[in-house]
Amino acid sequence: MQQGNGSNLNSVKMKKAFLALLIVLFVMACDNEENKKGRILIIVSNTEDMGDPEKHFAGNNLWEVAPPYHIFVSHGYKVDFVSPTGGKVPFSMDPVGISSYTIKYENFNGNVENSLTPEFVDYTNYKAVFIGGGYGPLFDVANNENLLSIIAEIYENGGIVGGCGHGPGAFANVKLSNGEYMVKDKKVTGFPNSTEVTKSWAKEGTLLPIMLEDQLRKNGAIFQTKSDLNDKHDVVIDERIVTTMFLPSSAIVAKEMINEIEKN
Repeated sequence: MQQGNGSNLNSVKMKKAFLALLIVLFVMACDNEENKKGRILIIVSNTEDMGDPEKHFAGNNLWEVAPPYHIFVSHGYKVDFVSPTGGKVPFSMDPVGISSYTIKYENFNGNVENSLTPEFVDYTNYKAVFIGGGYGPLFDVANNENLLSIIAEIYENGGIVGGCGHGPGAFANVKLSNGEYMVKDKKVTGFPNSTEVTKSWAKEGTLLPIMLEDQLRKNGAIFQTKSDLNDKHDVVIDERIVTTMFLPSSAIVAKEMINEIEKN
């Protein structure tokens, strides 16, 4: 009788061990499937305000970062965040729609609040890099040599570069190994001067370190204005650079970046 009880106990233990092994294998399989698609890097800003007495908010626009994150992860890509100083980053806008969904179900906050510092980024791990809007990237990304080098290295490694709103201003100064600006002779768009000078968010642009459109043109980009596009929310794609003017198209930029990745 005792022998039978011992046998049953061993059988239960074996079943539990087998079940645990199946769970581990399942998790590993899911992780491997995700990693087969590859990784995408999102660059965000640590800058809270514009440094003026009234402390106009700089930061990142949630609606230009969270929707692209959702598109990337829902298509099977692993996403990492990097910022100039790492850790938590400031956001404007309330979490609604896709932003709310990705915070609740896709660990957006858990990832972005633990953003890497540039020295922990290996560009060879990434198939693309994206920068959303909010004014922050113009203050601490646009002239951060480490981050600009990462963007250049991803691009020269065959990767895709994407941006929305003020994001393209943050990669206007990226230089390639031949000494030329990445945006030179390429069609690029972003938050235009014609709109900036009508907004009080940065005192009609007077608080900004650069005017995005001016900087892109200065570095050789063929800047696309509203009159160049069929619709102001169009996405512009030229030689693996994917951009749009305004936040409603941030998710579309992400999907077009994926299309470019999977086309190459």
